[in-house]
Parts: sequence; structure tokens; C-alpha cells
Amino acid sequence: MVLRRVLGIAATACLMLSALPLRAADERPHPVKVVADQRLTVTTPAGTGELALYVSRDWSKPQPGVTRAVIVIHGRLRNADVYNASAEKAQAAAGEAGQSAILVVPQFLADIDAAAFHLPAGTLRWGTTGWEGGADAKGPAAISSFDALDAILARLADRKLFPNLKTVVVAGHSGGGQVVQRYAILAKGEATLKAAGIAVRYVVANPSSYAYFSADRPDGHGGFAPFAGTAACPKYDHWKYGMADLPHYAGAATPAALERAYVARDVVYLLGTADTDPNHPALDKTCMGEAEGSYRLARGEAYVQYLRGRHPDGLRQSLSLVPGVGHDGDRMLTSACGLAALFDRQGCLASTP
Repeated sequence: MVLRRVLGIAATACLMLSALPLRAADERPHPVKVVADQRLTVTTPAGTGELALYVSRDWSKPQPGVTRAVIVIHGRLRNADVYNASAEKAQAAAGEAGQSAILVVPQFLADIDAAAFHLPAGTLRWGTTGWEGGADAKGPAAISSFDALDAILARLADRKLFPNLKTVVVAGHSGGGQVVQRYAILAKGEATLKAAGIAVRYVVANPSSYAYFSADRPDGHGGFAPFAGTAACPKYDHWKYGMADLPHYAGAATPAALERAYVARDVVYLLGTADTDPNHPALDKTCMGEAEGSYRLARGEAYVQYLRGRHPDGLRQSLSLVPGVGHDGDRMLTSACGLAALFDRQGCLASTP
């Protein structure tokens, strides 16, 4: 009896140990399944690289029928093919409002993707997550993911190619939402668009975290106060969560100047009312992320409240709630509020100014 129990315990232990490498392997980043089929040359003082992306029209020649451009940024899995399909689905659902649009879906590839697909050395590639905050590429040159977005906007601002373009929407869900929120703070590329009379909107959908402009964080009682966990979480206010240690792309910009520019921009926060799982596998569970709230919906609503408190009379931004939708990029982008944010289609009934 005792021997049988010992053997049983040993067998169980062996099974548990044998499962550990598999679980660890499952948590490692995996290469993407599909690499986007088009390329855009991105040139900065640091060098030149080729950005992988999908584009719905031939933007190498004039597109006089295009009046709107919708840029959609993938999540942390870098699955641009999935987000491209969702963008196409949203465009079709928008009906007439989507017919004159061009869709652009960049792909921030990682080293593991380049290796798996034997991509040319000139293909831009980042770490598996650094691109979310504007980090420099690991190759072929130190080009920020935000430089890549600037290059897309520069192409769209070319009036020889897009003589009738009126609006550009930069949208992202989950990890892509993190990109859009941070890019909207630091964005340099929109200046050329605005100089050409082209409006720019940023759509931030269900990100795990936001960049704050001060040391305040939600206090757990509906308000905000200086973060009390500094000792245990010393980097809570570092970029991409705050204004300390801004990325190279930011240049000499000051937090005060960045905040003034940000609150004047057209930003729509698109949040699913069911994105409330505090243990979601893709939720940022670092102490920096946890300082902003327990789950994505709470973090997003708190951030909008924070901005409204700091700018009661000068915030050009809105919150749209998508009823019953959780962490689902396809359902978010194709919802009534998603279509309103992307294509100005009527029907979003859950928005607040």
C-alpha cells in the first residue's frame, strides 16, 4: 500500500515536471503565420528599411477616388492578416461610407518572424513587444515603429497620389491600441497631413495600458492620487506608462508640450463593456499595468476620467462603449461604434463626449 502510494506520488511528480517545459514553450513568442505581401520603404537619419504591410489599393499611382484612409494596427501577435480581414469586413459593413476608403495595415515583424520566413536583410523587424511603445527596430536600422507610421502618413499626404483625401484614421486594438495611444502623444507625421487640410483621428481600442502625464493613478475610490507603490514599482511612471525615459523618437519634446498637443487631437477610446477579465492571458499584469486598474475596461474608463479632470474645458476626445463585447478585435471594429469611429457611419448609441 505504502509502496503503491509512493509510486503514485512519483508518477504524478514526473507528469508535473514533464508538463513544465511544454507550458514554458507555449508561453514563448511564436513566429507569425503570415507575412504581409507589400513593402513600404522607410528612410530616417538612422538608415533605411522595408516595412511589411497590406494596402487595399495601388498607392503607387494616383487614387482620386479615395477620400478616407483607415490604418489598422494589429495586436501583440503581429497577426496583420487577421486585422486586415477585420478591416475589410468593417469597410464592407460601412456600406457607402467605406467605398471611397483605402485600408493600410502595417505589420511590425519581429526577429523570430524574419528568421522563420528567411526574409531579406532589409526587412524592418523589432522585438516581440517593443514596437507597441515606439521602440527602435533591431534591424536593418534603428527605425522607430512610429517612424514607420510617419512614413505611411507621408505617403497619404502626397497630393499627387491622393488629391481628394479628406480624413485619415489611425486605429488599433489591444497591442495595436497601445501603439495608437502612444503614437497620438508623440506623433510627428500628422503635421504634413494637417498642412494639406487632411483631418486625423486616432481610435484606441481595448489596450492594456495608457501613458499618463503625471504621477497620479486611480486611487481605488473613483479618484486619482500620486501612486503609492513607488518603492515596489519604481518604473510605474516610465514610458510607455508615463513620461519618464521617453523613447528616442520623442526627441526634445517635454511632457507638458506633449500633453497640450495630445488633448487637442481627435481621439476616440473604443472600449468593450465585457473586457473585464482581470486574468485575461494577454492583459498587462506588470505592476505598471496594475497601477492603472484591474482590467481593460476599468483602465480605459479611468484614463478618460483622468484626462477630463485635467482638461475640463479643452479635451477633444470621446469615449465609445461597445455593449457586450470583450477582448475581440473583429467585433470591436465591426460594431456600430467601431464603424462610427472608422468611417463616420451613424448608429453608435453608446458614446460620451
